[in-house]
Amino acid sequence: MSRLDIKAPSKADEVVDQLYRSMEQRIAASPPGLCPVDMALNFVNLCRAQTCGKCVPCRIGLTQLDNMLREVLDGDPAPHILHRIEETAQTIVDTADCAIGINAGQLVLQGLAGFRDDYEEHIRHHRCLCTVKIPVPCVALCPAGVDIPGYVALVHDGRCADAVRLIRKDNPFPSACAYICEHPCEARCRRHMVDDAVNIRALKRYAVDNAGNVPQPACAPATGKKVAVIGGGPGGLSAAYYLSLMGHKVTVYEKRKALGGMLRYGIPDYRLPRHILDQEIQSILSLGIEVKTEVDVGTDIWLERMMEEYDSIYLSIGAHTDKKTGIEGENSRGVMSAVEMLRSIGDGNMPDFTGKQVVVIGGGNVAMDVTRSSLRLGAAKVTCVYRRRKEDMTALPEEIEGAEAEGAELLTLQAPLRIECNETGTAVALWTQPQIMGEMDNRGRPRPGAAAVEARRIPADVIVVAIGQGVETSRLEYAGVVVKRGGTLLAGSDTKLPEMEGVFAGGDCVTGPATVIRAIAAGKAAAANIDEYLGYHHEITADVTVPAPHFSDLRPRGRVNSTQRDPRERTGDFKCIECGLTCEEATQEASRCLRCDHFGYGIFKGGREETW
Repeated sequence: MSRLDIKAPSKADEVVDQLYRSMEQRIAASPPGLCPVDMALNFVNLCRAQTCGKCVPCRIGLTQLDNMLREVLDGDPAPHILHRIEETAQTIVDTADCAIGINAGQLVLQGLAGFRDDYEEHIRHHRCLCTVKIPVPCVALCPAGVDIPGYVALVHDGRCADAVRLIRKDNPFPSACAYICEHPCEARCRRHMVDDAVNIRALKRYAVDNAGNVPQPACAPATGKKVAVIGGGPGGLSAAYYLSLMGHKVTVYEKRKALGGMLRYGIPDYRLPRHILDQEIQSILSLGIEVKTEVDVGTDIWLERMMEEYDSIYLSIGAHTDKKTGIEGENSRGVMSAVEMLRSIGDGNMPDFTGKQVVVIGGGNVAMDVTRSSLRLGAAKVTCVYRRRKEDMTALPEEIEGAEAEGAELLTLQAPLRIECNETGTAVALWTQPQIMGEMDNRGRPRPGAAAVEARRIPADVIVVAIGQGVETSRLEYAGVVVKRGGTLLAGSDTKLPEMEGVFAGGDCVTGPATVIRAIAAGKAAAANIDEYLGYHHEITADVTVPAPHFSDLRPRGRVNSTQRDPRERTGDFKCIECGLTCEEATQEASRCLRCDHFGYGIFKGGREETW
């Protein structure tokens, strides 16, 4: 009889693994709008199943939490139930024998802090606060609320021009977003439960590439009202677009010599070709929008005077100032900011990095943009230095992978220490302190700390600082605009500025540096609120009929991903690196959409918002 057997996965083990994968997919696809108390109960039960049950806090405490949460959901809770839930969860955190039990108690405490009003609504009125009008997940997670299932269905039927018209109802930059949007809409796509999220951005790209020239809709009759938009970026132009459709006379003031904001001065050509951006901006301006470039509000014209001249003003100035690292030698020759570098490229003044060693400090999308641009500018070697781990980088995974494929070196867990200069004051190297990961911060990322290792010297001819941007608010503050401690304007979700009649603000100057689609969403909201302020209630519609679902692809099927040009070829120029989908690929990918808009999800019950 043998003493030991070679362990091999059994059929049961394989089935369990598949069940775990299916559960992971369903958790990943959990959309907004689910009852948070019910979700907390399910998480508690999952945690209870995962603990060993040897210590009393886990074995008894998690069972008690389960019972109390069921009382809240069943509508007949005992008095002071929330206090008991909180006390029990805290006891588990304080007394559990291992981190698994501690984390289970923390999940409940986080839920109590995050959605206590939902608990109270269940206790007092025996109902959930979840709104009855929440849209399907992809639409809910799109900041601009674009009708995504609608245009995906139109792409499937080959109606690309109609798809563009439907997108423009909520987003006047379909082409720009088709190329560079971070596609938050895909995060909770219900297709995750079957195989993988629908490639929504690629389908938008196919629509704009194959729609031809799609004329803008006619504007409403002129209202005689005048609106000034300060800032010609995606947010400002979006507000100008919708206000013009509503019949108001709009003038855009832009500090730079060309419109586009960070679309032009923050995103390189290889991601968003300039002729695509120029065509889209010209299409928006065709509505009759007046433009005044190279005008600096606060220097060339005063906000107070504009308030007298215009019926309303929208501030959308963006985040165009750089942030400093504060390390020794940062002001040396050869050190530049990412904002400075990308602005120069946007104006067509290409820096010459031929044969140079370039070091980039940062881990976001902007850091990846300057890293990959440096390679295209002739750098012999490009090194991106980041103080956290690769998985903690805020850049999109595809941007990081693209930079590495093109030959960039990624040095993680290296915190900038100082910049070494030669006798002429020119930077020659970046010194970094190796890091070791520690406890989690409030965003769920482990904090880096100095490791007991000697500092590292990284030779450099050029050092680019890409650690974030700020908003220039001093002149606006002088004019009476309230500025928060973080250097952003004080405006609520309604985009109104307090104590400034008729003045609205949105985008990066309110939220800090964010995505293009969020700036567009702010411009859309501001346009609607300015229209109401001026005494109107114009409706923005799209005269497009969305086809009924076909459901030709219900079985699990692989996602169609966009391809890119060969890394060895694309680093030699600034031409677009991404290839669009073929007709066959677009049709197949569009057929994967489950059409939640038609059959409904939760309490949505089908249908779509025709106006906003």
